[in-house]
Amino acid sequence: MRTRTRDESSDVARGQPEAVVGAHMNPNRQENPVDPLPTTDPEATQVVVVMGVSGAGKTTVGRALAKRLGWAFEDADAYHNDAAKAKMATGTGLTDADRAPWLDRLAALIRAHGRRGTPLALACSALKRAYREVLAEGEPDVRFLWLDVEADTLRERLEQRAGHFAGADLLASQMEAFEPPGSEERGVLRIDADQPVADLVEQARKMIGGS
Repeated sequence: MRTRTRDESSDVARGQPEAVVGAHMNPNRQENPVDPLPTTDPEATQVVVVMGVSGAGKTTVGRALAKRLGWAFEDADAYHNDAAKAKMATGTGLTDADRAPWLDRLAALIRAHGRRGTPLALACSALKRAYREVLAEGEPDVRFLWLDVEADTLRERLEQRAGHFAGADLLASQMEAFEPPGSEERGVLRIDADQPVADLVEQARKMIGGS
């Protein structure tokens, strides 16, 4: 079964706390996965958020996709503050309150790229619909590329990963918190990520209409 269970820019200061975005959080969650949207206009698609739980391959795929398209790349993990990284390193999942200032920083990053018209591939878990709404608020050119991966594959990848604060112990809380995009949640492109990176990038490129 797939993971359909619950869990750049100098303009943005990394790791600095900002206002909590709790007012934006929508508690509604959708259980039905979405099918890929039709190919989008490459002139309109300025930001692609490569999303999924830990171990899905967000950074690897996002960086490779950005290179293929000639876009900028950012990893949302770099925007966590030290306290959040330390918490996750213990295998403890973050709360909505923990993630709120992080989401605000990422939303500001997206807006900065939108103002400049510089396309961006952003690797970010974007676990909940409310989080995705925060990231895309006021930015119609944001697309979410959901890397859907088998749970066993996720754990295997995380157990083999070294030097990262998010290890295999964090997977359960990530999957618990994840809210798979529903059919009415627009701007989400689902991709089976149990494939070689080169194949994923080519498929993603075609889905978002990149050259």
